[in-house]
Amino acid sequence: MSRLTVVPAYGREYKSAAALLADWEADKDFAVMGLMGSGYINRSDAIASGVSEVTARYQRQRKLVVIKVSK
Repeated sequence: MSRLTVVPAYGREYKSAAALLADWEADKDFAVMGLMGSGYINRSDAIASGVSEVTARYQRQRKLVVIKVSK
């Protein structure tokens, strides 16, 4: 597994990429989208699973930010 697309979980919404990135670094959960199934993932889970890149949707899923996952 190397890439995932995620959206904010638990009703959270972000107006900026900076706010989204802050929560990603704070290890908050995001909902996984797409064919890989459903569920939740956070930064620690992504590192442990070998995910190399996460595409996160924000601002009512109209904008994207690509996150390079690193330890």
